[in-house]
Amino acid sequence: MSGRLFGTDGVRGLANGLLTAELATNLGVAAAQVLGERGEFSSHKSDRPFAIVGRDPRASGEFLQAAISAGLASAGVDVIDVGVLPTPAVAFLTETMGADLGVMISASHNAMPDNGIKFFARGGVKLDDAIEDAIEAHLKIVSELPTGAEVGRIRTDHDLVEKYLHHLNSSISNSLEGLTVVIDGANGSASLVSPEALRRAGAHVITIHCEPDGLNINENCGSTHMSDLFAAVVKHGADVGIAHDGDADRCLAVDAAGEFVDGDQILAILTSGRKDRGELVGNTVVATVMSNLGFNIAMRELDIKVIAAAVGDRYVLEEMRTGGFTIGGEQSGHVVLSEFATTGDGVLTALHLLSEMKRTNKSMAELASLVNRLPQVLINVPNVDKNSVTKSAVVDTVTKLERDLGATGRILLRPSGTEPLIRVMVEAATAAQAQSVAQELADVVATHCALT
Repeated sequence: MSGRLFGTDGVRGLANGLLTAELATNLGVAAAQVLGERGEFSSHKSDRPFAIVGRDPRASGEFLQAAISAGLASAGVDVIDVGVLPTPAVAFLTETMGADLGVMISASHNAMPDNGIKFFARGGVKLDDAIEDAIEAHLKIVSELPTGAEVGRIRTDHDLVEKYLHHLNSSISNSLEGLTVVIDGANGSASLVSPEALRRAGAHVITIHCEPDGLNINENCGSTHMSDLFAAVVKHGADVGIAHDGDADRCLAVDAAGEFVDGDQILAILTSGRKDRGELVGNTVVATVMSNLGFNIAMRELDIKVIAAAVGDRYVLEEMRTGGFTIGGEQSGHVVLSEFATTGDGVLTALHLLSEMKRTNKSMAELASLVNRLPQVLINVPNVDKNSVTKSAVVDTVTKLERDLGATGRILLRPSGTEPLIRVMVEAATAAQAQSVAQELADVVATHCALT
Protein backbone atom coordinates (compact mmCIF):
# COMPACT_ATOMS: atom_id res chain seq x y z
CA MET A 1 0.00 0.00 0.00
CA SER A 2 1.71 3.23 -1.15
CA GLY A 3 0.55 6.81 -0.79
CA ARG A 4 -2.32 7.96 1.38
CA LEU A 5 -5.09 5.37 1.70
CA PHE A 6 -7.81 7.94 2.35
CA GLY A 7 -8.72 10.15 -0.59
CA THR A 8 -10.92 13.25 -0.63
CA ASP A 9 -13.96 11.13 0.18
CA GLY A 10 -12.94 8.09 2.21
CA VAL A 11 -11.19 4.96 0.99
CA ARG A 12 -12.11 4.04 -2.56
CA GLY A 13 -10.86 1.48 -5.08
CA LEU A 14 -11.50 -1.79 -6.86
CA ALA A 15 -13.48 -4.13 -4.62
CA ASN A 16 -11.35 -7.22 -3.92
CA GLY A 17 -8.44 -5.31 -5.45
CA LEU A 18 -7.38 -2.47 -3.18
CA LEU A 19 -10.53 -2.75 -1.10
CA THR A 20 -10.62 -6.26 0.37
CA ALA A 21 -12.72 -7.77 3.13
CA GLU A 22 -9.56 -7.91 5.25
CA LEU A 23 -8.90 -4.19 4.78
CA ALA A 24 -12.54 -3.38 5.58
CA THR A 25 -12.39 -5.40 8.80
CA ASN A 26 -9.13 -3.78 9.81
CA LEU A 27 -10.48 -0.30 9.05
CA GLY A 28 -13.43 -1.05 11.31
CA VAL A 29 -11.11 -2.03 14.16
CA ALA A 30 -8.78 0.92 13.58
CA ALA A 31 -11.60 3.48 13.38
CA ALA A 32 -13.18 2.19 16.58
CA GLN A 33 -9.92 2.22 18.51
CA VAL A 34 -8.69 5.60 17.24
CA LEU A 35 -11.99 7.35 17.89
CA GLY A 36 -12.26 5.70 21.28
CA GLU A 37 -8.74 6.65 22.29
CA ARG A 38 -9.33 10.25 21.18
CA GLY A 39 -12.46 10.54 23.29
CA GLU A 40 -14.69 10.93 20.23
CA PHE A 41 -17.19 8.41 21.59
CA SER A 42 -19.83 9.80 23.92
CA SER A 43 -20.46 8.43 27.38
CA HIS A 44 -23.22 5.82 27.20
CA LYS A 45 -22.87 4.91 30.87
CA SER A 46 -22.74 1.12 30.84
CA ASP A 47 -23.64 0.85 27.16
CA ARG A 48 -21.16 0.28 24.36
CA PRO A 49 -20.60 2.86 21.63
CA PHE A 50 -22.62 2.15 18.50
CA ALA A 51 -22.33 2.75 14.76
CA ILE A 52 -24.79 3.18 11.89
CA VAL A 53 -23.64 1.23 8.82
CA GLY A 54 -25.28 1.48 5.37
CA ARG A 55 -24.39 0.80 1.76
CA ASP A 56 -25.37 1.35 -1.84
CA PRO A 57 -26.68 -1.63 -3.90
CA ARG A 58 -23.33 -2.81 -5.34
CA ALA A 59 -22.85 -6.56 -5.03
CA SER A 60 -19.51 -6.03 -3.31
CA GLY A 61 -21.20 -3.86 -0.69
CA GLU A 62 -22.70 -6.98 0.83
CA PHE A 63 -19.40 -8.54 1.86
CA LEU A 64 -17.74 -5.20 2.62
CA GLN A 65 -20.55 -4.17 4.94
CA ALA A 66 -20.33 -7.53 6.68
CA ALA A 67 -16.56 -7.14 7.00
CA ILE A 68 -16.50 -3.64 8.42
CA SER A 69 -19.36 -4.49 10.77
CA ALA A 70 -17.33 -7.45 11.98
CA GLY A 71 -14.34 -5.21 12.58
CA LEU A 72 -16.37 -2.68 14.54
CA ALA A 73 -18.08 -5.36 16.64
CA SER A 74 -14.77 -7.10 17.36
CA ALA A 75 -13.49 -3.78 18.71
CA GLY A 76 -16.45 -3.48 21.07
CA VAL A 77 -18.82 -1.32 19.00
CA ASP A 78 -22.48 -2.23 18.53
CA VAL A 79 -23.61 -1.98 14.90
CA ILE A 80 -26.99 -1.09 13.43
CA ASP A 81 -27.17 -2.30 9.82
CA VAL A 82 -29.58 0.08 8.03
CA GLY A 83 -29.29 -1.64 4.64
CA VAL A 84 -29.30 0.16 1.29
CA LEU A 85 -29.65 3.90 1.88
CA PRO A 86 -28.19 7.12 0.45
CA THR A 87 -24.97 8.44 1.96
CA PRO A 88 -26.76 11.50 3.39
CA ALA A 89 -29.29 9.19 5.07
CA VAL A 90 -26.46 7.43 6.92
CA ALA A 91 -25.06 10.83 7.94
CA PHE A 92 -28.53 11.96 9.10
CA LEU A 93 -29.16 8.78 11.09
CA THR A 94 -25.71 8.99 12.67
CA GLU A 95 -26.63 12.45 13.92
CA THR A 96 -30.27 11.92 14.88
CA MET A 97 -29.73 8.52 16.53
CA GLY A 98 -26.83 9.83 18.59
CA ALA A 99 -24.48 7.26 17.09
CA ASP A 100 -20.76 7.44 17.80
CA LEU A 101 -19.83 6.62 14.24
CA GLY A 102 -21.39 6.25 10.81
CA VAL A 103 -20.06 4.17 7.93
CA MET A 104 -21.22 4.25 4.31
CA ILE A 105 -20.11 1.58 1.84
CA SER A 106 -20.21 3.20 -1.60
CA ALA A 107 -18.07 4.37 -4.51
CA SER A 108 -20.58 7.09 -5.38
CA HIS A 109 -20.60 7.72 -9.15
CA ASN A 110 -17.82 5.20 -9.91
CA ALA A 111 -18.50 2.10 -11.99
CA MET A 112 -19.85 -1.03 -10.29
CA PRO A 113 -16.51 -2.89 -9.80
CA ASP A 114 -15.29 -0.14 -7.46
CA ASN A 115 -16.43 0.43 -3.91
CA GLY A 116 -15.53 2.65 -1.00
CA ILE A 117 -15.74 3.18 2.74
CA LYS A 118 -16.69 6.57 4.12
CA PHE A 119 -16.73 7.39 7.83
CA PHE A 120 -18.83 9.92 9.72
CA ALA A 121 -18.01 11.12 13.22
CA ARG A 122 -20.59 11.92 15.90
CA GLY A 123 -23.08 14.42 14.55
CA GLY A 124 -22.90 12.94 11.05
CA VAL A 125 -19.89 14.98 9.91
CA LYS A 126 -17.02 13.65 7.83
CA LEU A 127 -13.77 12.87 9.62
CA ASP A 128 -11.04 15.44 9.32
CA ASP A 129 -7.71 14.61 7.70
CA ALA A 130 -5.89 14.18 11.02
CA ILE A 131 -8.28 11.47 12.23
CA GLU A 132 -8.18 9.70 8.86
CA ASP A 133 -4.37 9.72 9.02
CA ALA A 134 -4.50 8.31 12.56
CA ILE A 135 -6.83 5.50 11.44
CA GLU A 136 -4.53 4.68 8.54
CA ALA A 137 -1.48 4.62 10.83
CA HIS A 138 -3.37 2.40 13.29
CA LEU A 139 -3.75 -0.29 10.61
CA LYS A 140 -0.11 -1.23 11.31
CA ILE A 141 -0.69 -1.67 15.05
CA VAL A 142 -1.81 -4.96 16.59
CA SER A 143 -4.03 -4.09 19.54
CA GLU A 144 -5.75 -6.12 22.21
CA LEU A 145 -9.44 -6.67 21.46
CA PRO A 146 -12.32 -7.19 23.90
CA THR A 147 -13.63 -10.67 24.65
CA GLY A 148 -16.73 -12.24 26.14
CA ALA A 149 -19.60 -9.90 26.86
CA GLU A 150 -17.51 -6.87 25.84
CA VAL A 151 -17.65 -7.58 22.10
CA GLY A 152 -20.12 -5.56 20.02
CA ARG A 153 -23.44 -6.83 18.74
CA ILE A 154 -24.84 -6.45 15.22
CA ARG A 155 -28.52 -5.95 14.50
CA THR A 156 -30.52 -4.99 11.43
CA ASP A 157 -33.02 -2.12 11.27
CA HIS A 158 -34.09 -1.36 7.72
CA ASP A 159 -37.13 0.59 8.93
CA LEU A 160 -35.01 3.62 9.84
CA VAL A 161 -35.55 4.81 6.27
CA GLU A 162 -38.92 6.10 7.51
CA LYS A 163 -37.17 8.46 9.90
CA TYR A 164 -35.11 9.80 7.00
CA LEU A 165 -38.12 10.19 4.68
CA HIS A 166 -40.03 12.10 7.36
CA HIS A 167 -37.04 14.39 7.82
CA LEU A 168 -36.81 15.06 4.07
CA ASN A 169 -40.46 15.90 3.63
CA SER A 170 -40.67 18.07 6.72
CA SER A 171 -37.92 20.29 5.28
CA ILE A 172 -40.27 21.91 2.73
CA SER A 173 -43.50 23.72 3.54
CA ASN A 174 -45.34 23.69 0.20
CA SER A 175 -46.89 20.86 -1.81
CA LEU A 176 -45.40 19.72 -5.12
CA GLU A 177 -48.83 18.80 -6.44
CA GLY A 178 -49.18 19.53 -10.15
CA LEU A 179 -45.54 18.87 -11.00
CA THR A 180 -44.56 15.86 -13.11
CA VAL A 181 -41.03 14.66 -12.44
CA VAL A 182 -38.86 12.00 -14.06
CA ILE A 183 -36.27 10.56 -11.65
CA ASP A 184 -33.15 8.70 -12.77
CA GLY A 185 -31.97 6.85 -9.67
CA ALA A 186 -28.73 5.56 -11.28
CA ASN A 187 -29.85 2.07 -10.15
CA GLY A 188 -28.36 3.15 -6.85
CA SER A 189 -29.25 4.26 -3.35
CA ALA A 190 -31.85 6.80 -4.49
CA SER A 191 -33.92 4.26 -6.43
CA LEU A 192 -36.57 3.84 -3.72
CA VAL A 193 -36.05 6.87 -1.48
CA SER A 194 -36.14 9.66 -4.07
CA PRO A 195 -39.38 8.62 -5.84
CA GLU A 196 -41.05 8.00 -2.48
CA ALA A 197 -40.01 11.35 -1.04
CA LEU A 198 -41.25 13.29 -4.07
CA ARG A 199 -44.51 11.35 -4.23
CA ARG A 200 -45.17 12.06 -0.55
CA ALA A 201 -44.57 15.74 -1.32
CA GLY A 202 -47.34 15.60 -3.94
CA ALA A 203 -45.44 15.29 -7.22
CA HIS A 204 -46.38 12.89 -9.99
CA VAL A 205 -43.26 10.74 -10.37
CA ILE A 206 -42.02 8.70 -13.32
CA THR A 207 -38.92 6.59 -12.73
CA ILE A 208 -36.11 5.33 -14.93
CA HIS A 209 -33.05 3.34 -13.81
CA CYS A 210 -34.56 2.71 -10.39
CA GLU A 211 -34.23 -1.10 -10.46
CA PRO A 212 -30.88 -1.94 -8.85
CA ASP A 213 -29.68 -5.53 -9.14
CA GLY A 214 -26.24 -5.11 -7.57
CA LEU A 215 -24.51 -4.97 -10.95
CA ASN A 216 -26.12 -2.10 -12.87
CA ILE A 217 -25.36 0.89 -10.61
CA ASN A 218 -24.29 3.96 -12.65
CA GLU A 219 -24.30 1.89 -15.84
CA ASN A 220 -25.10 4.41 -18.59
CA CYS A 221 -27.45 6.20 -16.23
CA GLY A 222 -27.62 8.69 -13.39
CA SER A 223 -25.87 12.02 -13.04
CA THR A 224 -22.86 10.99 -15.17
CA HIS A 225 -24.89 9.63 -18.12
CA MET A 226 -28.02 11.74 -18.56
CA SER A 227 -29.08 11.09 -22.17
CA ASP A 228 -31.87 8.70 -21.11
CA LEU A 229 -33.23 11.33 -18.72
CA PHE A 230 -33.16 14.04 -21.40
CA ALA A 231 -35.25 11.81 -23.66
CA ALA A 232 -37.63 10.63 -20.92
CA VAL A 233 -38.53 14.15 -19.79
CA VAL A 234 -39.49 15.13 -23.35
CA LYS A 235 -41.27 11.83 -24.02
CA HIS A 236 -43.49 12.11 -20.93
CA GLY A 237 -44.02 15.87 -21.17
CA ALA A 238 -42.62 16.22 -17.65
CA ASP A 239 -41.92 19.54 -15.98
CA VAL A 240 -38.48 18.51 -14.80
CA GLY A 241 -36.06 15.61 -14.58
CA ILE A 242 -33.83 14.75 -11.63
CA ALA A 243 -30.62 12.70 -11.86
CA HIS A 244 -28.80 11.21 -8.88
CA ASP A 245 -25.51 9.37 -8.59
CA GLY A 246 -24.95 5.95 -7.05
CA ASP A 247 -25.06 7.04 -3.42
CA ALA A 248 -27.56 9.89 -3.94
CA ASP A 249 -25.53 12.79 -2.61
CA ARG A 250 -25.78 14.54 -5.99
CA CYS A 251 -28.66 16.14 -7.84
CA LEU A 252 -28.60 17.40 -11.41
CA ALA A 253 -31.67 18.45 -13.38
CA VAL A 254 -33.28 18.64 -16.80
CA ASP A 255 -35.84 21.24 -17.88
CA ALA A 256 -39.06 20.47 -19.77
CA ALA A 257 -37.31 20.84 -23.13
CA GLY A 258 -34.70 18.26 -22.17
CA GLU A 259 -31.98 20.84 -21.51
CA PHE A 260 -29.31 20.24 -18.88
CA VAL A 261 -29.37 22.15 -15.57
CA ASP A 262 -26.07 21.80 -13.70
CA GLY A 263 -25.08 22.13 -10.06
CA ASP A 264 -24.06 25.77 -10.43
CA GLN A 265 -27.52 26.65 -11.73
CA ILE A 266 -29.25 24.63 -9.00
CA LEU A 267 -27.11 26.31 -6.35
CA ALA A 268 -27.93 29.73 -7.83
CA ILE A 269 -31.68 28.98 -7.86
CA LEU A 270 -31.72 27.88 -4.22
CA THR A 271 -29.45 30.73 -3.11
CA SER A 272 -31.50 33.44 -4.84
CA GLY A 273 -34.68 31.92 -3.38
CA ARG A 274 -33.23 32.19 0.11
CA LYS A 275 -32.27 35.81 -0.51
CA ASP A 276 -35.82 36.56 -1.70
CA ARG A 277 -37.21 35.10 1.52
CA GLY A 278 -34.66 36.86 3.72
CA GLU A 279 -33.11 33.53 4.72
CA LEU A 280 -29.62 33.79 3.21
CA VAL A 281 -27.25 33.78 6.18
CA GLY A 282 -24.48 36.32 5.78
CA ASN A 283 -25.79 37.07 2.28
CA THR A 284 -23.22 34.44 1.25
CA VAL A 285 -23.01 31.20 -0.71
CA VAL A 286 -20.02 28.84 -0.73
CA ALA A 287 -19.06 27.45 -4.16
CA THR A 288 -15.74 26.07 -5.46
CA VAL A 289 -12.90 27.28 -7.62
CA MET A 290 -14.40 25.18 -10.45
CA SER A 291 -17.77 26.93 -10.39
CA ASN A 292 -18.60 28.50 -13.73
CA LEU A 293 -17.83 32.20 -14.02
CA GLY A 294 -21.47 32.65 -15.07
CA PHE A 295 -22.49 31.59 -11.56
CA ASN A 296 -20.24 34.20 -9.99
CA ILE A 297 -21.54 36.89 -12.34
CA ALA A 298 -25.16 35.99 -11.51
CA MET A 299 -24.50 36.13 -7.78
CA ARG A 300 -22.67 39.46 -8.13
CA GLU A 301 -25.67 40.92 -9.96
CA LEU A 302 -27.88 39.83 -7.03
CA ASP A 303 -25.39 41.37 -4.57
CA ILE A 304 -24.64 37.94 -3.07
CA LYS A 305 -21.14 37.19 -1.84
CA VAL A 306 -19.45 34.02 -3.17
CA ILE A 307 -16.72 32.18 -1.26
CA ALA A 308 -14.70 29.81 -3.45
CA ALA A 309 -13.62 26.64 -1.63
CA ALA A 310 -11.31 23.93 -2.91
CA VAL A 311 -12.97 21.23 -5.00
CA GLY A 312 -14.74 18.60 -2.87
CA ASP A 313 -17.87 18.84 -0.78
CA ARG A 314 -15.85 18.38 2.43
CA TYR A 315 -14.03 21.64 1.68
CA VAL A 316 -17.31 23.39 0.90
CA LEU A 317 -18.57 22.19 4.29
CA GLU A 318 -15.44 23.44 6.05
CA GLU A 319 -15.94 26.94 4.62
CA MET A 320 -19.62 26.85 5.55
CA ARG A 321 -18.88 25.83 9.13
CA THR A 322 -16.10 28.41 9.47
CA GLY A 323 -18.36 31.27 8.40
CA GLY A 324 -21.63 29.94 9.76
CA PHE A 325 -23.15 29.88 6.25
CA THR A 326 -26.05 27.59 5.37
CA ILE A 327 -25.80 26.92 1.65
CA GLY A 328 -22.99 25.76 -0.60
CA GLY A 329 -22.26 23.35 -3.39
CA GLU A 330 -20.42 22.19 -6.47
CA GLN A 331 -20.98 22.17 -10.20
CA SER A 332 -21.23 18.36 -9.99
CA GLY A 333 -24.53 18.60 -8.10
CA HIS A 334 -23.35 18.29 -4.50
CA VAL A 335 -25.48 20.89 -2.70
CA VAL A 336 -25.28 21.32 1.07
CA LEU A 337 -28.25 22.81 2.94
CA SER A 338 -26.83 22.81 6.43
CA GLU A 339 -30.08 23.47 8.32
CA PHE A 340 -31.21 20.05 7.14
CA ALA A 341 -28.08 18.01 6.36
CA THR A 342 -24.44 17.60 7.36
CA THR A 343 -23.39 16.65 3.83
CA GLY A 344 -24.59 16.93 0.24
CA ASP A 345 -28.04 15.33 -0.16
CA GLY A 346 -29.39 14.79 -3.67
CA VAL A 347 -32.95 13.96 -2.62
CA LEU A 348 -33.14 16.93 -0.27
CA THR A 349 -31.82 19.16 -3.06
CA ALA A 350 -34.45 17.84 -5.48
CA LEU A 351 -37.25 18.57 -3.01
CA HIS A 352 -36.06 22.13 -2.45
CA LEU A 353 -35.51 22.72 -6.17
CA LEU A 354 -39.05 21.64 -6.99
CA SER A 355 -40.36 23.59 -4.02
CA GLU A 356 -38.77 26.70 -5.55
CA MET A 357 -40.57 25.98 -8.85
CA LYS A 358 -43.88 25.90 -7.00
CA ARG A 359 -43.11 28.95 -4.86
CA THR A 360 -42.19 31.14 -7.84
CA ASN A 361 -44.59 29.52 -10.32
CA LYS A 362 -41.70 29.46 -12.80
CA SER A 363 -40.50 26.67 -15.06
CA MET A 364 -37.13 25.04 -14.53
CA ALA A 365 -35.85 26.76 -17.69
CA GLU A 366 -36.89 30.18 -16.35
CA LEU A 367 -35.22 29.55 -13.01
CA ALA A 368 -32.05 28.14 -14.59
CA SER A 369 -31.70 31.18 -16.90
CA LEU A 370 -30.46 33.07 -13.84
CA VAL A 371 -27.01 31.68 -14.72
CA ASN A 372 -25.62 32.21 -18.18
CA ARG A 373 -23.05 29.42 -18.27
CA LEU A 374 -19.89 30.51 -20.02
CA PRO A 375 -18.18 27.92 -22.25
CA GLN A 376 -15.73 25.92 -20.14
CA VAL A 377 -12.91 23.72 -21.42
CA LEU A 378 -10.91 21.34 -19.23
CA ILE A 379 -7.69 19.71 -20.46
CA ASN A 380 -5.76 17.23 -18.32
CA VAL A 381 -2.02 17.43 -18.94
CA PRO A 382 -0.41 14.11 -17.89
CA ASN A 383 3.13 13.12 -16.90
CA VAL A 384 4.00 16.45 -15.33
CA ASP A 385 5.50 17.68 -12.07
CA LYS A 386 2.45 18.96 -10.21
CA ASN A 387 4.54 21.44 -8.22
CA SER A 388 5.93 23.18 -11.30
CA VAL A 389 2.95 25.43 -12.11
CA THR A 390 4.87 28.33 -10.58
CA LYS A 391 7.56 28.22 -13.28
CA SER A 392 8.01 31.61 -14.87
CA ALA A 393 7.09 30.45 -18.39
CA VAL A 394 3.76 29.12 -17.10
CA VAL A 395 3.04 32.16 -14.92
CA ASP A 396 3.88 34.57 -17.75
CA THR A 397 1.62 32.68 -20.16
CA VAL A 398 -1.26 32.70 -17.68
CA THR A 399 -0.85 36.46 -17.15
CA LYS A 400 -0.90 37.13 -20.90
CA LEU A 401 -3.91 34.89 -21.57
CA GLU A 402 -5.89 36.30 -18.63
CA ARG A 403 -5.28 39.78 -20.03
CA ASP A 404 -6.62 38.60 -23.41
CA LEU A 405 -9.73 37.04 -21.84
CA GLY A 406 -10.65 40.14 -19.84
CA ALA A 407 -13.68 40.20 -17.54
CA THR A 408 -15.58 37.51 -19.47
CA GLY A 409 -13.13 34.69 -18.91
CA ARG A 410 -10.79 33.08 -16.41
CA ILE A 411 -8.07 30.46 -16.09
CA LEU A 412 -7.56 27.86 -13.39
CA LEU A 413 -4.52 25.58 -13.10
CA ARG A 414 -5.17 22.79 -10.60
CA PRO A 415 -2.80 19.91 -9.80
CA SER A 416 -4.65 16.60 -9.45
CA GLY A 417 -4.87 15.26 -5.93
CA THR A 418 -4.31 11.64 -6.97
CA GLU A 419 -2.47 11.55 -10.33
CA PRO A 420 0.58 13.18 -11.99
CA LEU A 421 -1.74 15.58 -13.82
CA ILE A 422 -2.23 19.31 -14.05
CA ARG A 423 -5.77 20.32 -14.95
CA VAL A 424 -6.07 23.34 -17.23
CA MET A 425 -9.51 24.94 -17.03
CA VAL A 426 -10.48 27.93 -19.15
CA GLU A 427 -13.75 29.84 -19.41
CA ALA A 428 -14.35 32.39 -22.15
CA ALA A 429 -17.06 34.29 -23.95
CA THR A 430 -17.10 31.71 -26.77
CA ALA A 431 -16.38 27.99 -26.95
CA ALA A 432 -13.78 28.56 -29.68
CA GLN A 433 -11.88 31.07 -27.54
CA ALA A 434 -12.01 28.79 -24.49
CA GLN A 435 -10.66 25.86 -26.52
CA SER A 436 -7.90 27.94 -28.11
CA VAL A 437 -6.70 29.44 -24.83
CA ALA A 438 -6.87 26.10 -22.99
CA GLN A 439 -4.86 24.32 -25.68
CA GLU A 440 -2.20 27.06 -25.78
CA LEU A 441 -1.76 26.91 -22.02
CA ALA A 442 -1.83 23.08 -21.95
CA ASP A 443 1.00 23.04 -24.51
CA VAL A 444 3.07 25.37 -22.34
CA VAL A 445 2.43 23.25 -19.24
CA ALA A 446 3.34 20.04 -21.11
CA THR A 447 6.59 21.61 -22.35
CA HIS A 448 7.79 23.30 -19.17
CA CYS A 449 6.39 21.02 -16.46
CA ALA A 450 7.26 17.62 -17.93
CA LEU A 451 8.62 14.98 -15.55
CA THR A 452 12.33 14.50 -15.98
